[in-house]
Amino acid sequence: MSDERLSFKEMCSRFDVTPRTLRYYEYIELLSPEKEGRSRYYTSRELARMKLILRGRRYGFSLEEIRQWLLIYEEKGTKAQNDAFVKLADRQLNALEEQRKELDEAIEELRTLRRQTATMAAS
Repeated sequence: MSDERLSFKEMCSRFDVTPRTLRYYEYIELLSPEKEGRSRYYTSRELARMKLILRGRRYGFSLEEIRQWLLIYEEKGTKAQNDAFVKLADRQLNALEEQRKELDEAIEELRTLRRQTATMAAS
């Protein structure tokens, strides 16, 4: 593993998050930086966790789901974590597909209404 350590400010910059977000992730125990006096340093472990957190958020997982999923790795290892991820991913894929279906329907309805309104306006 890399010996890279990032300061609080560098971590915010690297992942394009606000200081408030980073502090909150620490507060809910998603991240555990090393502390030296008042300074915080993020190791390769924390960088990897941050990547997973942001990826999970992008896919629509809640912070609690992400926290539980990361905890599985610490308590039960990689296989258990992978099994849990497959279940979470299946559920989230279904939810995202349903959202896409609803969006497609709304877009089509709006196009139809727009077309009808444009036709009436042109008359």
